[in-house]
Amino acid sequence: MNRRRTTLPGFPLPPGVKLDKNGAQFSIFSRHALAVSLVLFGPGNGDSEAIELDPRINRTGDIWHIWVEGVSEGQEYGYRVHGPYEPRKGHRYNRNKLLLDPYARAVTGNFKWDLSDARGFDPESPQADLSFSERDSAAGAPKSIVVDSQFDWYDRQLGTPLQNSIIYELHVKGFTHHPSSRAAHGGTFKGLTEKIPYLNELGITAVELMPIQEFDEDENVLINPLTGERLKNYWGYSTLSFFAPRGRYSSAGSSGEQYSEFKEMVRDFHNAGIEVILDIVFNHTAEGDHLGPTLCFRGIDNTVYYMLKEDRRYYQNFSGCGNTFNCNHPLVRDFILDCLRYWVIEMHVDGFRFDLASILGRDQDGNILTNPPLLERISEDPILRNSKIIAEAWDAGGAYQVGDFPGRWAEWNGKFRDEVRRFWRGEACARSDFATRITGSSDLYRSKGGPLHSINFVTCHDGFTLNDLFTYTEKRNIENGEDNRDGESHNLGWNCGYEGPDAPPEVEKIRRRMIKNMLATLFISQGVPMLLAGDEFRRTQGGNNNAYCQDNEISWIDWGYLERHEEIYRFCRGMIRFRKEHIILRKRGFFTGLGLDGFASPDIEWADPDGKVPDWTAESRTIACVISGEYAIFKNGRPDNDIYMAFNAGVDDVVFTVPDAPSGRPWLISIDTAKEPPEDIFDRGMEPDLRGRTITVEAHSMVVLKA
Repeated sequence: MNRRRTTLPGFPLPPGVKLDKNGAQFSIFSRHALAVSLVLFGPGNGDSEAIELDPRINRTGDIWHIWVEGVSEGQEYGYRVHGPYEPRKGHRYNRNKLLLDPYARAVTGNFKWDLSDARGFDPESPQADLSFSERDSAAGAPKSIVVDSQFDWYDRQLGTPLQNSIIYELHVKGFTHHPSSRAAHGGTFKGLTEKIPYLNELGITAVELMPIQEFDEDENVLINPLTGERLKNYWGYSTLSFFAPRGRYSSAGSSGEQYSEFKEMVRDFHNAGIEVILDIVFNHTAEGDHLGPTLCFRGIDNTVYYMLKEDRRYYQNFSGCGNTFNCNHPLVRDFILDCLRYWVIEMHVDGFRFDLASILGRDQDGNILTNPPLLERISEDPILRNSKIIAEAWDAGGAYQVGDFPGRWAEWNGKFRDEVRRFWRGEACARSDFATRITGSSDLYRSKGGPLHSINFVTCHDGFTLNDLFTYTEKRNIENGEDNRDGESHNLGWNCGYEGPDAPPEVEKIRRRMIKNMLATLFISQGVPMLLAGDEFRRTQGGNNNAYCQDNEISWIDWGYLERHEEIYRFCRGMIRFRKEHIILRKRGFFTGLGLDGFASPDIEWADPDGKVPDWTAESRTIACVISGEYAIFKNGRPDNDIYMAFNAGVDDVVFTVPDAPSGRPWLISIDTAKEPPEDIFDRGMEPDLRGRTITVEAHSMVVLKA
């Protein structure tokens, strides 16, 4: 870059970059900086041009800004920020380190970034981070990319009501990277759209994508002890750039093409009637602890963006990942809201799942707030009002807030997962908790108004797959390089009497039954179901319950299981269809156990197998209920079917006395998880009549009737 560009003072808003026909406006926040330079790079990490911002004309308050002539789409850039390097006071400025724009829409490099020079200190110094690094990081550092926001959408947020939502959690790369996926663009946003016909056939209404914001997969330094290979940050829960779709998930290129390809993916999903929800990680960043690299926030304003300890050299670590984002600093709150609005306005996503969301409710000293302003602002923000907001309602600092998130927040209901598992593994006193969970967790959400605040799941990316839950009692994480110490040890699973795969036929029969029980329970429960990708055809991770670092066949979905376990896929698809057919399974409010007059015709009645009112304090592995369809009216004015459900988590077959249907109509057999297909689940109109007044529910199974 030889010629000197024309510049103008520019404006403090909007933050980030705004293109026009002659150039671009740049804007970045830094309160304690003494000087800021904008660095423009030539193609292919070529010559750079540094433009010094004059604080007299290029600074408004804490915002540094400039307009630069001749900047166009694809321009690579970064910042150098000069200020005090005083770690004990919390300041870590170092103008030798190239910094990402926090608002960058795309990030480039070769995605094998060399971050060895990105630390703000001299790693060879005995004083470590108290020393100052003179090394320039630009050669190996990631760089921001200017993008053009123009795009032909022809769509908008779908707005699927939560009561009709069926969420499907998946990893963008892992879903189609395995050769068995037969995707032409495997492991990419475009490859994911190739599976839309499959997802529509399955019946899900929303995909929840594990992190797709740019991250460094090579930050993991551990080694697989069995192969000697270096492990990866495969899941991506260590965000490098919050506004930037991941370049490696683009099939078209990574010089800004990822930005457009993500939009194309969202548009294709919307045209197919499927929502897109992002798993987003505001609790920490990729810069790690006090010995981590300086890539963005640390070098822009460390004391604002991070929670620091009393000795401000060190970071609070409620995330378990080295640092904690200072979410309730007013400026960081604004940044988070800007980010969420961007993904909704510019990228058309339909909602968010917030990783370790309890951190969003901590103050700047790390204390849990009674009325967290950020959580309230997200809930009440007018632009986000039609977006789904889902909290992982705990963090690594000991907070567990399931049931406590305010306003319209929904939550991953960890208690649903745990107590459904306890019941089906045969814990004798678990049935009252089981009954509470499948009817919407009123103990947690009654004050919030209804069961739709509960995101129900029995498995997720973190833990055993559904197949492995009934194949292994003990985790098998040796390949993670931590001597099997990582991952949850208390999994509430059951190997059905044989540890590992290749079990005898009688054990395999029980395993199929247990998998069906869990799928059926998930889809008949009040609340919002979430299914882990691959559970519908018994995907396995070989007993690894913490595959965050396994970018290989442990994590990639092997689509050969779809053919091998077609029985489970058919059952899961049938359960999703059954849920959609019955509005009584998708209530907005809780059951009361009472009729409309407060006495007669209750909306739900519980019973022991003999038909008598259950003693909830007694040890039992069985329970049944009948739900009146009168309390759920379709748009055409027709009431729903009455539904009877009988659960037997014991080791013996049990005969249940079936009551008369509230409507007086005869009972039909819809689901029996003990039966072989096609009698395990019947299509609508094909259900056989119940003969007699009793039904035998076999060991480790459940039966669902409808009137």
